[in-house]
Amino acid sequence: MESVDVKRPANLRAVNQTRETVLCEHLEEARGMAGKSRGLLGRDGLEPQEGMLFEAGRLEPFMCMHMMFMRFAIDVVFLNREGKVIRIDRNLRPWRISSMVWGAYKALEIANGGAARSRTEVGDQIIVERK
Repeated sequence: MESVDVKRPANLRAVNQTRETVLCEHLEEARGMAGKSRGLLGRDGLEPQEGMLFEAGRLEPFMCMHMMFMRFAIDVVFLNREGKVIRIDRNLRPWRISSMVWGAYKALEIANGGAARSRTEVGDQIIVERK
């Protein structure tokens, strides 16, 4: 059976203002419960500058990402409400669960190694902007 590569328009990008680098050039939004539940499922991988943005619900005090049924590893960058990096889970492999990050407001699922390529570290300021 062939995999179905379902993609939404990547109309956002994430910029690391602290390092003056681009964390992710082509960022998709995971919208609604269906979008959040599906996430990157069904894909065979991400190109180096691709990723997906998840936002916590207003009543969610923490964020946690799962890799159930995924086929490839990713980096997950967790941001607080101000866009500051509060945790990075690097090389999160299939069938694993990320850290449970209290105070996370956004999570960026990006290509494996993307955090290192952009030199992103905890404490950096990230802005997500429309292209």
